[in-house]
Amino acid sequence: MKFPRKACAGLKGCALGVLVCSLVMTCSPLLVHADDISDLENKASSLNSQLSGINQEMVKISDEITSAKNQIEIINGEILRTQDSLADAQADEAERYQAMKSRIKYMYEVGNESLLEMLFSAESMTDFLNKAEFIENISSYDRDMLDRLHTIREEIAEREQVLLDQQASLISLQDRLEQRRVELNATAKATSTDLATFNMQLAALRQEEARRAEEARKAEEAKKNEQKPGTVPTVPAVSEEVKPGEDKKPEEEKKPDEGTLEDTVVNGGSANVSAGELDIFAAILECEAMQEHDSLLAVATVIMNRMSSSLFPNTIKDIVYAEGQFEPVWTGRLDTVLSRGPSDLSYQVAQEALNGARLPSVADCYYFLYAGATNRPGVNVGNNLFFQSW
Repeated sequence: MKFPRKACAGLKGCALGVLVCSLVMTCSPLLVHADDISDLENKASSLNSQLSGINQEMVKISDEITSAKNQIEIINGEILRTQDSLADAQADEAERYQAMKSRIKYMYEVGNESLLEMLFSAESMTDFLNKAEFIENISSYDRDMLDRLHTIREEIAEREQVLLDQQASLISLQDRLEQRRVELNATAKATSTDLATFNMQLAALRQEEARRAEEARKAEEAKKNEQKPGTVPTVPAVSEEVKPGEDKKPEEEKKPDEGTLEDTVVNGGSANVSAGELDIFAAILECEAMQEHDSLLAVATVIMNRMSSSLFPNTIKDIVYAEGQFEPVWTGRLDTVLSRGPSDLSYQVAQEALNGARLPSVADCYYFLYAGATNRPGVNVGNNLFFQSW
């Protein structure tokens, strides 16, 4: 039976409509899943970036905490050194005061006649004035020495207070950094948990998307086989390179050999520096060591060792002024010595070190602390304890 042409056209239109509806129904879930996957990927990427930033900040804070702890240890040593110096100055002042009182007592009790005899024995007015000035100088000397000792004691006490203030400031900074590290740890933990959740959801969606895509492909393949009678449906091989629902993992990046930093101690190595750097070198030696040759040379050896090592700056100025390394820089003592000028012995030892002189007992040392403030193993030279690593 033949259908009219209009009826045939109507049937074709209905078939086309059914096919379009079928495709829309099939593709709609895939579009929804694609939007969900994109959203989760964006969230995971954002959390990854946050976690990376948190890790970088934690590394920075850990470095700052380590630096603060080192500075606190240095300051604790200097506080103890200052307290010992203050005790010595107070004892010296008390001893000189007692000596002065004894002399004054002697002069009042039995000394007046002797002094008068010395004055009246003068052979001329000039001799009389000289002897009177001598007597006056005895008393002036005592007063001047007491005034000087009192000034030294006040200066040491002021220095101790500066160190105590810096110690309190560093401890406060360390506490704040520790608190910040705790907060970052909590944030990192929460971020990692969210990231793990998103990754699980993302993996589930990708598996579902792959399953639906596979079902659609099989349906399409079956439909084609039905349209070709006599053909045997073929089962496509699944590639082993990328399985459905899995991402191909990139090859692991080959890490370069990290290697090790080797400290190089150059015994006898010489160096040329400017006059300004020589001043700084001599001044820091005077601040950090007793005015005794080996004590000064021991500190100079540490500075020259640092200058030869890739772990430290390569100039005297940069080594001395490096953050958190030398207490006299923080407290202003270095500027004071530079203003009045270092001693001749400090200059002499600084120049010897630049010419290649090293103290053998500390030739492999890069650090030192006041010996009275630490129980570290090391070499004691001039009440400074020298050691290789922090």
